Amino acid sequence: MRVLAFGTYDVRSHPRMGVLIEGLRASGDDVAEVNIPLGLDTANRIAMLRQPWRLPAGAFRLARCWLLLAVRGRRAYRRQAPDAVLVGYLGHFDVQLARLLFRRATIVLDHLIFAADTAVDRRLSSTVTMRLLNRLDRRALRSADLILLDSAEHAELVPAELADRALVVPVGAPAAWFDAGSAAGPRTDPHVLRVAFFGLFTPLQGTPTIGRALGLLADAPQVRALVIGAGQDRAETRRLARANPAVEWLDWVEPAELPAVIAAHDVCLGIFGVGPKALRVVPNKVYQGAAAGCAVVTSDTRPQREALGDAAVFIRPGDAHALAAALRGLAEDAPALAKLRAAARDRARESFAATVVVTALRERLGARTARR
Repeated sequence: MRVLAFGTYDVRSHPRMGVLIEGLRASGDDVAEVNIPLGLDTANRIAMLRQPWRLPAGAFRLARCWLLLAVRGRRAYRRQAPDAVLVGYLGHFDVQLARLLFRRATIVLDHLIFAADTAVDRRLSSTVTMRLLNRLDRRALRSADLILLDSAEHAELVPAELADRALVVPVGAPAAWFDAGSAAGPRTDPHVLRVAFFGLFTPLQGTPTIGRALGLLADAPQVRALVIGAGQDRAETRRLARANPAVEWLDWVEPAELPAVIAAHDVCLGIFGVGPKALRVVPNKVYQGAAAGCAVVTSDTRPQREALGDAAVFIRPGDAHALAAALRGLAEDAPALAKLRAAARDRARESFAATVVVTALRERLGARTARR
């Protein structure tokens, strides 16, 4: 099967497309890429909605990327027409360009984010904004023949008339995270629990809960934490954790280095937000942490329980005391920690590897290609 990965996605910031491409290639499919990263993450796009005077600059960037995508996309099409065009994450506009350029191919949209849902989560939900973003979501979905979602809960947000196009495909983890887990050495100090979190400090991630829990662990020197990233809730998170000297804060770790950094820890924290979106997702860091061989501690939500089964410790969303107690318990119970790490590693190999993640996608595309 010939697949063209297309759009302004950026696998350095959002590795989802990298997992899909990796899985398709490893499964024997011919995957070409036409990718011009836009250079605007979700936070920057939300900032444009808050500050409309920034929109022209964003529109100029998109127009430039589209020109290059159109030229390179047509070249790729002339060399070998694809059976399917896979439009990357944050592709609300890109999928419409793909629809115009590749009329005979199956257009697949990796729609992990509903624009309107994200605006609510980022506390930007005026009537006018929501109306515009709902229209943007619907137009993007209608432009696709197949819509990829990361959870059944997200699939339920697809309009009823398009529900037959929806397909749940887990986010998964790139091979680099499995490799980092395999390369990680034994615990250097069995008396210290090494805990890691990395993220963008969005409301969905519930990082103030993490900060409050770390603050509660100020009297537990056997728990040491590394917190990586910057964003909306970072200052509040750090304020809540300031009583604990055993917390290290880093603004950034290069994506290529991040798997090894996380794999050197015992626990990878997931998300703890209480908003509607937080209850519908399974975040990248949960898949990646498990692949790296860490024990996973995350919020108790239906999609995360379905993804992880018994291979994680689940905490009520927003409950800092429960999170602190769970970490304290793992620090004091080495056999339980070892069992949890092994369970997460096994779950990742069985369910989160790229070739496993793309199985349902390949089956659906194969059926469409055969009908043609």
